[in-house]
Amino acid sequence: MSEMVQIPEYDGEGVIPAYLAKPAGDAKAAIIVIPEIFGVNPGIRAKCDEWASKGYLAVAPDIFWRFAPGVELDPDVEAELQEAFGYFGTYDPDLGVKDIEALIRWLKAEQGVAKVGLVGFCLGGRMAYMAATRTDIDASVGYYGVMIDQMLGEAHAIANPLMLHIPTEDHFVGPDAQKAMHEALDANPHCTLHDYQGLDHGFATTSGDRRDDAGAQLADGRTEAFFQQHLG
Repeated sequence: MSEMVQIPEYDGEGVIPAYLAKPAGDAKAAIIVIPEIFGVNPGIRAKCDEWASKGYLAVAPDIFWRFAPGVELDPDVEAELQEAFGYFGTYDPDLGVKDIEALIRWLKAEQGVAKVGLVGFCLGGRMAYMAATRTDIDASVGYYGVMIDQMLGEAHAIANPLMLHIPTEDHFVGPDAQKAMHEALDANPHCTLHDYQGLDHGFATTSGDRRDDAGAQLADGRTEAFFQQHLG
């Protein structure tokens, strides 16, 4: 079962629209799904529905709710891709962390789950890293997170498990950035980094031109096992 819900913003000054997918029985834990720069589109809703089918309560917040509420874009349409880049430039990741905090609080207090994980894609992958460094999220996973190499000074604060999926041919995250991430995080016992040789940004999208089936299935299988281990 799925529905749109309104979650109180951290300071109580607004509400965060979110897509909520519920499992058939009691949820074993919750997973926050942070979208790419294309909003809570059909692909992100499908990811939530899949987590719900595996027994998790899954929620995808509208990360652009402050300035472009309800936007849903298709990355395979050039005009919509360029529109999404504009939203990326407007988005404030520090406020995004506050929204994640609000979601964690709501899921535990209102939905009664004991543990909360997070999985994010692209911009959401960056937010997965920031959640690991700045919140008490129980486990987080980032797919092709952007700009993480610019925030490695926060790595010492990672206290719970973090997994990052890194395509080696990511045209938004170059070799130097990937190298910096490995050098800063490989020795951290809380961190697991997986490289995907020859794959590009967006390889694990639900559908569309960017998807690589083999790579997506490998990464998604690792993510599922990671959450089973750390969330139950």
